[in-house]
Amino acid sequence: MDHPRSLDRVARIQAEWRRERPDVDITPQGVIGRLHRLADRLSEELCLVYGRYGLSEGEFDVLCALRRAGEPYERAPGELAAHTMVTTGAMTKRIDSLARAGLVTRRRSHADQRGRIVALTSLGRELIDRAFTDHMRNERRLLDLLTSAEAEALEGLLTAWLSRMEEPRPGGK
Repeated sequence: MDHPRSLDRVARIQAEWRRERPDVDITPQGVIGRLHRLADRLSEELCLVYGRYGLSEGEFDVLCALRRAGEPYERAPGELAAHTMVTTGAMTKRIDSLARAGLVTRRRSHADQRGRIVALTSLGRELIDRAFTDHMRNERRLLDLLTSAEAEALEGLLTAWLSRMEEPRPGGK
């Protein structure tokens, strides 16, 4: 076994659990623990770019969802919530903040007068185009820590695992 100082944090935690609970299989922690730590580090690195544009991660997601919609860069709030995987309550807070900043507008839906439509303003489109370009540069920088073969293999593994996690389960859950 490696000297404890040469092990990463997850390996040190696993060594302690092996000592304290040799009856429990802690091997999954090697993958799950490292993915969790990596996700935290990646979020920190990604949020640095969002912050340069005065955006939170959630606000960035909303602007991206509107930009991806194509001309005229608008969606209903419920559709935005589905495209960003947040509750409608959280979506309302994000839209309020973006509207105050002049990045989006709200209007009544022409098809359903009770419904609302959220649209990018020209300022919002300019901002998200710049922010997204920097975001992709940042993701490239982070991914370039791996070789192209490693990145390709990792993408394949993550795609397979995620698709199995997201498969419908018996009973509809």
